[in-house]
Amino acid sequence: MSHSKKVVSRGKNKQASSTSRNLTIPVLAIAGWLTTILPNVAVAASYSNDYSVCAGRLLSVSVTAEAASQGCAAALRPRDLAACVVKINKETQIAATDALSSCEKARRPEELATCVVGVSLSTKEAANPAVLDYCGRSLLPVRFGQCVVGLRSQMDLPPTQALDTCISASDSVVGASSSSTPSTIIPSGSSPSMETTPFPTQPIVPRQPIIPTQPIIPTQPGTN
Repeated sequence: MSHSKKVVSRGKNKQASSTSRNLTIPVLAIAGWLTTILPNVAVAASYSNDYSVCAGRLLSVSVTAEAASQGCAAALRPRDLAACVVKINKETQIAATDALSSCEKARRPEELATCVVGVSLSTKEAANPAVLDYCGRSLLPVRFGQCVVGLRSQMDLPPTQALDTCISASDSVVGASSSSTPSTIIPSGSSPSMETTPFPTQPIVPRQPIIPTQPIIPTQPGTN
């Protein structure tokens, strides 16, 4: 009786050992497969970046795949480019394809969009193509937009006149700030230092010492 129990126990141990080996092989295979696939998943996830967001947002406003791919690939800040196009398209009557061309050229696309939207609301969409062009030409688009909106809020200026006036003033301000140099301010009661003292316009020639033409011979004592 005892011998039969031992035989049965050995059979069960062999069966359990065999089952364990059968389970170990698939687990190791799965582990190896995961080791192979996980780096690929990580690499793929890393590409869900600014370029992906840019392309998706441009496609959502009916920009063609070719234009979206070229615009996003060339953009220094793809998210900002897409934000510029989407904002102009949704808040004005300007087509996304037209907005894309201007947003691509802008140094700060989001500031361009702010200018276009603000001026378009002020002019009641009366000069949409002109607004896009003027905001794109200005080196300070937010300031330019504030100028147009501010003047028209207090005066009955035609949109084109306001645009021309503000773009001229904007260019003048940029030119003056880039060409002028700050002057030195001397506090009252203090004397200027060597750095602030202006140099004379004409050079000062030092005076030459006077050299006698004939030597003077001293008179010897006792002689006439």
